[in-house]
Amino acid sequence: MSACHPFQFAHPVMAPVHPKGVWPVDDGVLQVSEPWGSPVPLRTLIVDDEPIARRVLREELDSVEDVVIIGEVDNGAVAVDRIAAQHPDLVLLDLQMPGMSGLDVVRSIRHGTHLPVVVIVTAYDKYALEAFEAGAIDYLLKPVGRERLVEAITRAKRLRGNDAVERLARLQEIPSPREAPLGRKIVGKVGEEYFLLSADEILAFQADGDLVWIVTSKRKYLATQTLKVLEQRLHSTSFRRIHRNALVNVDHVRKMSALSSQRWLITLNNDQEFIVSKRQARSVRELLHW
Repeated sequence: MSACHPFQFAHPVMAPVHPKGVWPVDDGVLQVSEPWGSPVPLRTLIVDDEPIARRVLREELDSVEDVVIIGEVDNGAVAVDRIAAQHPDLVLLDLQMPGMSGLDVVRSIRHGTHLPVVVIVTAYDKYALEAFEAGAIDYLLKPVGRERLVEAITRAKRLRGNDAVERLARLQEIPSPREAPLGRKIVGKVGEEYFLLSADEILAFQADGDLVWIVTSKRKYLATQTLKVLEQRLHSTSFRRIHRNALVNVDHVRKMSALSSQRWLITLNNDQEFIVSKRQARSVRELLHW
């Protein structure tokens, strides 16, 4: 009888409890089957170029409940492919890897219906703290101890949905050493799929009741944050509030037309038009030097 179909009992007896077992799946990755009624395990991918570091993480994870290792890889390029193909819940990611670094891996995650929680693993305090402050759910300093690993996993289990993707977007903003500061990343949704958008490709944000739409030259996305929060995140960038319901990227303004002495019509590069409120008209004109 397949493990996917529960037994049917004619009498009120206890269902058998099966020990944790390992079953092969089509892509060659080991998958763990849990006893009925158990919590869904946290599917975890280990990414580190050091064999000893991977072994330490694997051995420590073996003793942690509700965690299953779906694979381990030793370089960033393979990690990107595995994340796209296997959709892990958690990625334990080394930052310092030759070729494609951990930050490069994070930036390569563009969109998907299931984006992972990332826990940074590193030997350097400076990188770990920057990553943690930017959006990583947690960081682990090598050598990794079991107690800290359990704490990180506990945090990862509590993080789901929009919050997890927002943290991933913040993490993508961290520059590598000797690299210029990166632009902001904004999370958009189309259906159940998340997209990590660069701020410079966004023309405007437009509120419609409780919803906020992200306007780009190609399509619209549903924002995961309020207009007020987005305005705060994009402070000191080219985005300006032109109306209580709209935030516009002035780098994409093609034309301003006077409707009256204090009201203006803005036309964006995609021909979409917005009315600038009387309260905001002066600051927008000054910013555009018009």
